[in-house]
Amino acid sequence: MKFANITWEGRPAVAVARPDGTLAVLPETVAGMTVRATDDVIAAWDLLRRPIADALDGSLPTVAADRATFAPAVRRPPKIFCIGLNYRKHAEETGSPIPEYPVVFSKYHNTLAAHRETVPLPEESRQVDYEAELAIVMGRPARRVSEADALGYVFGYTPANDVSARDLQFRSGQWLLGKSCDKFAPVGPFVVTADEVGNPNALEIQLRLNGEVRQASNTADMIFSCAQIIAYLSKFWTLEPGDLILTGTPSGVIQGFPPDRRVWLKPGDVAVVSIEKLGELETRFQ
Repeated sequence: MKFANITWEGRPAVAVARPDGTLAVLPETVAGMTVRATDDVIAAWDLLRRPIADALDGSLPTVAADRATFAPAVRRPPKIFCIGLNYRKHAEETGSPIPEYPVVFSKYHNTLAAHRETVPLPEESRQVDYEAELAIVMGRPARRVSEADALGYVFGYTPANDVSARDLQFRSGQWLLGKSCDKFAPVGPFVVTADEVGNPNALEIQLRLNGEVRQASNTADMIFSCAQIIAYLSKFWTLEPGDLILTGTPSGVIQGFPPDRRVWLKPGDVAVVSIEKLGELETRFQ
């Protein structure tokens, strides 16, 4: 299934994508449980899977996907992890060595933004960049899980854009400042359940800026696979349902261009992240 958070008749609601391009809007209560956000679905997926499927067979209100008002694909992730330098060609284009271990950093909840939402460019930065990424959405608590079992703890996947202010990112040894400005983590529009995605490390991934293809790769180019990332993180943190893990970006970012060809993001630019089986995430900058 493909789930989205939307605003419906002035209230938060969960919608499910239909093959005809419409969204079926779920009621606020399903099987006696509150369903106002994908977070609620994720937390009780084992109990809600069948009742939601049954509800989709009935008569539900619908809205065209191109007319819906989306919210971030997960509204209340307990944690937002990011993995840096996780595509071989991206590490090469930035002149960075291949990491021995996953490069882990985080973003805060203020960074979340929705499909078609406008992201403000910070006045303090002149070097804002895009990063198309596959994001993992955890579905079950995971602590010290094996690589072999790791994907069994995943609820689904969603497109993400790890927006980065490079001049702020490298101002110090910590990347946090350049990674956690307001709305610097657009995610969505859909969380696609793991059973529909299959192998997350066999997906085409692309970013278009103002219609021009800037990033085009496959998640098979990851240095650390999704399963390896989950297993590694779970050694140090208990991963919880709804946790987001952004898994790194392929080559083609602005930072990877020669200095004389770097044209940083500017007001009016539109970036579209496209990932096979997951859909497209559009972000406008101002």
